Amino acid sequence: MATLILMRHGQSMWNAANLFTGWVDVPLTNKGIEEAIEGGKEISSLPIDEVHVSTLVRAQMTAMLALAQHESGKTPIFQYSKNDDSMSENESRMVEWAQSNDTGENTIPVYVSWQLNERMYGDLQGLDKQETRDKFGDDQVHIWRRSYDVPPPNGESLELTAARTIPYLQSSIIKSLEEGKNVFVAAHGNSLRSMVMSIEGLSKDEVLKLEIPTGKPIVYDRIDGGWQRR
Repeated sequence: MATLILMRHGQSMWNAANLFTGWVDVPLTNKGIEEAIEGGKEISSLPIDEVHVSTLVRAQMTAMLALAQHESGKTPIFQYSKNDDSMSENESRMVEWAQSNDTGENTIPVYVSWQLNERMYGDLQGLDKQETRDKFGDDQVHIWRRSYDVPPPNGESLELTAARTIPYLQSSIIKSLEEGKNVFVAAHGNSLRSMVMSIEGLSKDEVLKLEIPTGKPIVYDRIDGGWQRR
C-alpha cells in the first residue's frame, strides 16, 4: 500500500480579488498561508517520500508551508534535471551545482511539472470575474468556467487540462506509488479535478460538480492497483 495526498494551494491574492488567475504567477494571501499550514498539520503524521508541484508559486508555497509542519523534519529539496540541449550555460550550471550528496534519508525530493499547472484561462486572465459576467453574460461565463470541453477565448477547457494532467498522473505519480513511495501533490483546482476524475472514474457531468477546496488534503491509498479514499 502507498498513500497519495492531493492538496489545492491556499487562497491566492487573485482568488481574494475575484480575478481569473490561470497561469499568472501570483502568491498566497495571509489567509492562504494559514490554510497551507493547517492543511500541513492534517497530514503531518502521514509518510511522504516525494513531492510534485506545479511551476506556479502559489502551489510551491503551499507545499513548502505544509511540509514545514511534517513530523519527519525532513528537508524538501527541489530537483533539477537537464532534459534537452537548449539550456543556457547558467541553466546547466544550476542543474549541476544544485545536486546534493545527502543519501536521501533526511530529505524529500520535490519535482516541478508544468503539467500540474492550473487551467490556462486565456483572454480572461487578470479580469474581474463579476465584470466579465456583466460584459459577456452569466450564461457565457458559466460555460467557459464549468463546461467540460468549451475553453475560454485562447484558453484551455477542463478536457484540455486533463489531457496533460492525467498522463503525468499515470507516468510519474502512479509509477512512484507502484514502487511503494508515498506521494504529496500540491497543485490547482482544475488540474486536481482532472486527476480526481481519473482516480475515482467520474463522468464528465460528475466532474463538473466537483469542488476542490483550498488548503484541504485529499488522501487516497493505492492498494493492489486500485484506490481507496480516506
